[in-house]
Amino acid sequence: MSSADHVAAIDLLRARGFPAAPGRSEHGYGGPGFHVAELSTHDQLWDDDGTAHEETELRFEAERDALTVLLSERWGKPQVFSLTSVLVRLLAQEADGEGEPVPEPWATLSESVPDLHLWRADTHWIALGVAHWGERRALQLVAVITEVDPP
Repeated sequence: MSSADHVAAIDLLRARGFPAAPGRSEHGYGGPGFHVAELSTHDQLWDDDGTAHEETELRFEAERDALTVLLSERWGKPQVFSLTSVLVRLLAQEADGEGEPVPEPWATLSESVPDLHLWRADTHWIALGVAHWGERRALQLVAVITEVDPP
C-alpha cells in the first residue's frame, strides 16, 4: 500500500464509530474506544539470518516517518510517546494484580510497539508505530485511532 492508501485507511477509521466489542476488521482490529490499523505486515522470518528482518524494520520505520510528515501537515509535530513505562506497569499489574489496569489499546500496543508518533486530533488520539512481534517474527506498521487517553 502507498502512503496515500495508509492515510485513507486512517481517515476511514477516524470517521467510523468504534466497535462495541473487541474484534477484527478489514484494516486490523478494534474494540470499545479504539481502532488499530495494520497498515503493512511482514510475516515471521525463521530462515532469515537477520538481514531481511533488519531491512524490513528499517523500511517500516521509513514508512512511519513518511506518514508522520504527511500527518504533521494536518496536526502539527507529533509527540514521540514511549510505551516502555506502560509495559512495565502492565507486567507489574499482571504479576501482583495490584494497581490500575492499563486500558486498551495501550496494553496490547505496549507488548509490541516500543514507541509511537502521537497526535491529538479533535476528540481522538492518532498514533503511528512499528510493532515487533519477537526476534525474527512478524513486523507491522500500525496506526491507532482512539478516544482512550494514553496512560
